[in-house]
Amino acid sequence: MINVIKEDIEVFISLCFHVHTISVIMISKTCGYGIRSVVYLATKWEEDRNVSIQEIATALDIPQHFLAKILQDLVRKKVVGSAKGPNGGFFIKKALLQMPVVELVELIDGDSYRIRCFMGMEECSSENPCPLHQDFTVFRTGIIEKFTSRTINDLRIGVAKGQFFLHYGLN
Repeated sequence: MINVIKEDIEVFISLCFHVHTISVIMISKTCGYGIRSVVYLATKWEEDRNVSIQEIATALDIPQHFLAKILQDLVRKKVVGSAKGPNGGFFIKKALLQMPVVELVELIDGDSYRIRCFMGMEECSSENPCPLHQDFTVFRTGIIEKFTSRTINDLRIGVAKGQFFLHYGLN
């Protein structure tokens, strides 16, 4: 039973890079875009160049104005660096590669993902559960463990190997 649940969680986490299922369940669209953008920048880290907002938005199919706000917030929080000018754009430093995904999620969304209802109900809790509360508790625990144990570099490597995708048609 534990192996089946563990495998289900692995598949579920992988899906977050294929579709936005996890965004509906636990993290905001902003957070999903933020994670995808940081991982995209991580895939460009070895190129030692600034990546334009246009390139990121196009590659990930994210609205450019929305992405700009997300990335500027990540610059203020010192997750992402930026440079102005003709060769300007965004970049990450090597140290960021070791950041656990949980830290990035909490910088963007806070820790509400730990309690957000699967069905989107405002008052869902153990005392006042939605119809899927108990079923989802197992998955939530597994996802939190994955967010904690996986680093940005783990996701970067998975994308580079073709195990994960940041956008359909992009690897």
